[in-house]
Amino acid sequence: MANSIIPTKANLLATKKSLNLSHVGYELLNRKRNILVREMMQMIDHAEQIQNVIDDTYTEAYSALQMANIALGFCKELAETVPIDDGLSVNYRSVMGVELPMVKLRPDEQYNRIPYGMMKSNASLDRAFRLFQKVKMLTAELCEVENSVYRLAASIKRTQKRTNALKNIIIPRFVNTVKVISEALEEKEREEFSRMKVIKKQKRGND
Repeated sequence: MANSIIPTKANLLATKKSLNLSHVGYELLNRKRNILVREMMQMIDHAEQIQNVIDDTYTEAYSALQMANIALGFCKELAETVPIDDGLSVNYRSVMGVELPMVKLRPDEQYNRIPYGMMKSNASLDRAFRLFQKVKMLTAELCEVENSVYRLAASIKRTQKRTNALKNIIIPRFVNTVKVISEALEEKEREEFSRMKVIKKQKRGND
């Protein structure tokens, strides 16, 4: 870059301006990366907590279902009374320009109340139903967090590449260009100063 730019004061000012903008861009990208990393680490911790709760809830739910099957026999007919849940919705929120999903399940009584008759069930089946409902809600939340972590990680990777490019390539290149142009202008000034001294000396000699 330095060799292709004519060493003029205008080009020196333009290059210094580009250098300053590069520094500002680096600081902004560095700040964005730090915010995204902090957000992602919090979500990773949250995802681990949700996963632990899901595992424990699944264990309880299958244990309760097993007890219900022992007491009631295979609960296929009762299971078929559970309505299909189509209350899932996905919206988005922005964190430093990264679109993160917000997954929600509609908290409708239709999906929370026990759909089968109480006379044909027992406490174990009711407990299994409640626990599987809890797992469903937690799974939606886990999907939201895991997808957000994936998107944040991808954005952090892109931001890191741009930050490294500015720090290791763009900024050093502009610094070098400023140095080359400044040295060339200083050399021109010295040559002009020397030329003016020679001209003045010649004029004195002629006088």
